[in-house]
Amino acid sequence: MSSDDSAFHQPLSTSPEGVTVNRFQQGAAAFNKVMSRLLDAPFVGRYLSRSMTEISYVGRKSGRRFSLIVSYKRRGDELTIGVAMPDKKGWWRNFHPDGGPIYVQLDGVERTGTAVAHRNGDNVHVKVALD
Repeated sequence: MSSDDSAFHQPLSTSPEGVTVNRFQQGAAAFNKVMSRLLDAPFVGRYLSRSMTEISYVGRKSGRRFSLIVSYKRRGDELTIGVAMPDKKGWWRNFHPDGGPIYVQLDGVERTGTAVAHRNGDNVHVKVALD
């Protein structure tokens, strides 16, 4: 890890909930805010929502509900969510190895399902079976 990488992951600030966040987490939060608004936009959202959506889940340890924007592929009632840079992200671990409940915004409706994360080396994907 270069000195630039370690600075990127050092704690920068504290969230309103008292959780320390780094630059990567701050960037992800900003991205989620922008993309959430774009997904809700009448014209742009229709196109973006074909491959991006908001998911929500309840953290196993915290019991809090979290929401984030992800890219997905859909085949019927099954979604596949690829996890880029999985070692820098923790959300997918809530579904590894046993899986758990998830909420997905699809076609303007919140759908429920069961998500299971699969890891093979550096490759992580989350399979969602919609209810």
